[in-house]
Amino acid sequence: MKKILFLALTANFLACGTQPKNVENANPMEYANTITAEELKEHLYTFASDDFEGRETGEPGQKKAAEYLKNEYQKLNIPAPMGDDDYYQEVPSSVFRGDIKDSENVVAYFKGSEKSDELLVISSHYDHVGMDAEGNVFNGADDDGSGTVGILEIAEAFAKAKEDGYTPKRSILFLNVTGEEKGLVGSKFYTDNPIYPLENTVANLNIDMIGRIDPEHKGNDNYVYLIGSDKLSTDLHELSEEVNENYMNVDLDYTYNDENDPNRFYYRSDHYNFAKNNIPIIFYFNGVHEDYHKITDTPDKIEYDALAKRAKLVFLTAWEIANRDERLVVDKATAASE
Repeated sequence: MKKILFLALTANFLACGTQPKNVENANPMEYANTITAEELKEHLYTFASDDFEGRETGEPGQKKAAEYLKNEYQKLNIPAPMGDDDYYQEVPSSVFRGDIKDSENVVAYFKGSEKSDELLVISSHYDHVGMDAEGNVFNGADDDGSGTVGILEIAEAFAKAKEDGYTPKRSILFLNVTGEEKGLVGSKFYTDNPIYPLENTVANLNIDMIGRIDPEHKGNDNYVYLIGSDKLSTDLHELSEEVNENYMNVDLDYTYNDENDPNRFYYRSDHYNFAKNNIPIIFYFNGVHEDYHKITDTPDKIEYDALAKRAKLVFLTAWEIANRDERLVVDKATAASE
């Protein structure tokens, strides 16, 4: 009799929805659609404003930018990986060149529901090049304000899914690195001093400049350059293609993925420090434009609909990586040195 009563109560609890939701029943596009041009624009007009003084590594504007990111993660109830309010991974000047001041990576973390020891890292750099001698601000709206606010919206999409009971199977680290413009120093510090073991890091999705249209795609906002997706993992490349085909149908341009490309972008952003450690990566990029590293890289020049499309694609790719049954297989040679 007691056994029958227990089974009846268990069935009742299940019927009432008290069991945690199966993430495989979620519609990821529902959460991707929470990434909007309007919210991206609101973030970027603040983040790439003159108040942040060009976000040069170690300078007051960069510190203000770090505080902005920390506050946004707190608003989303996404915890710090080190506990309490410790969203900063300190990057001391002593480990790099003498002209680089103390700085910090900003990190936030979702613990996975089933495979929490496996980690996906989604990264951008939030620093830029500061001001010139006359006090003109290099706002860095595209480089890499666009990727940084994209990560905030991606984080919000995951947070909303979690609120609805859909926690990703694998853990996710949102990593906003400092010092990219100083030679990828923030990402190198992270991979040299990882918060979570690199051997447990299944992939890195890196976003650096996704808010503009380059001259080669004039009049077409439905594209993004992908770099590195096939360098280390066939699984990752095929997953990326499938996600895009199923949800977004963005034109994936692999021009800069060519080993013989003279720009060598594969070696020039923060994903490379992960690739050097045999971690599969994708680098999302809109290409260079006339305002690259100029004071004219301002938020009014951003194509916000294009930025939203690209951020959605990154979110959906991250969703699939975080929730697939098997870990991505590394089946190709370690990334070649620069």
